[in-house]
Parts: sequence; structure tokens; C-alpha cells
Amino acid sequence: MDSHLSFSQHIEKITYKAHQRANLIHRCFVSKQRDLLVKAFITYARPILEYNSPLWSPRPTLKKDIISIESVQRKFTKKISGMSGLSYHSRLKALNLESLELRRLRDDLLLAYCLVYYV
Repeated sequence: MDSHLSFSQHIEKITYKAHQRANLIHRCFVSKQRDLLVKAFITYARPILEYNSPLWSPRPTLKKDIISIESVQRKFTKKISGMSGLSYHSRLKALNLESLELRRLRDDLLLAYCLVYYV
């Protein structure tokens, strides 16, 4: 967090790290099976982008941060064979994935529910 209570620097760091992991998955996995690559992304890259997200999750006013986070999954799915010609949402549907923005929203709602229900 910076002096303006913005998490933009944090988001830059985690997206950079997640891009590195996603690229490493494409370079190091010999098998190019879709399911295997998606599971590797879910296991090794997505947790970097989602860790403690209710705390730093960008609000709608910070569209550049939302685009930056989503670009990691967008670029990863585009590099999977047979997916480059599809739109992002079509790729997500074909790979049985959800957008990271939707996942953050669900995490926010889950946290709000837990706070109301358990407190």
C-alpha cells in the first residue's frame, strides 16, 4: 500500500510474478495437453493473483489494475494450442475457467457473509 492507500504497486508486483509463472508453465511442461496446463496454472499462478484479494481487490474505479490482473490469465489461455483464435470469454468457457474478476467478487461476497454471519 502506498501513501494514497492504493494497492497499485502491489498489483504490479503480483501480476509480474504471475506472468513469470505462467510463462514458465508454457516453457517447462513438455506435454501441451489443455487440462494439464490449466491445472498447472490454477496450482502455480492463480494463487499469486488471489492471495488475500478481499484486502487489496481493485475497485471499479481502478480499471487499469483489473485489466492488469486479468491479462495474466488472458495471455496464458491464448498461448494454449487451439485457443488463440477464440475470444477471451470463449477460451474461458472452453477451458472451464472463470474470470479472475468474478472469482474476486465471489471472495468478497464470501468474506462479507462470514463477517455478518459469524460476528
